[in-house]
Amino acid sequence: MRVNKEIRARSVRVINDNGDQLGIMSVDDALAAARTEGVDLVEIAPKANPPVCKITDYGKWRYALAKKERENKKAQHQTKVKEVKLKPNIDEHDFQVKAKRARSFLEKGNKVKVTCMFRGREMAHPEIGRRVVKKLCEDLADVSIPEAMPKQMGRFLTLVLAPVSQKKKPVKQSTAEEPESV
Repeated sequence: MRVNKEIRARSVRVINDNGDQLGIMSVDDALAAARTEGVDLVEIAPKANPPVCKITDYGKWRYALAKKERENKKAQHQTKVKEVKLKPNIDEHDFQVKAKRARSFLEKGNKVKVTCMFRGREMAHPEIGRRVVKKLCEDLADVSIPEAMPKQMGRFLTLVLAPVSQKKKPVKQSTAEEPESV
């Protein structure tokens, strides 16, 4: 941001603190107008033709700009990746608890990494773990979409589920017959 003497353009479009346009004038005239009000001349749109400058207190303007950026950042929802760990021989109730937890993560807009951990001799039957992961995907099909097929990496079978942003509503087709023309 260029302020006061740092402004390099010959002529600028000047706006006062209330947002009223004062017109196009030379930088020296704009600086003189800013000095009479006891504030600064701040270049807010340097790429415009002519550049746009505002007569305002630079410190207050910079603070308001930073505050606005913080509010915008706060309003953005950042997607996080939550993890749900399963085992191939998981009990039905435990499975339902994990599925419920994964559903809550997905409904909040987070991605869910499903990890099936194999221990010892469980590695001899990876298809059991695949069935557990597939069952979880089917249970969460209404709120999630798998990003890729499950991948086996050593003793872990992993899959990432992404939340469904908006469901497409099916189009209802009318069953009423059209009247015949006579």
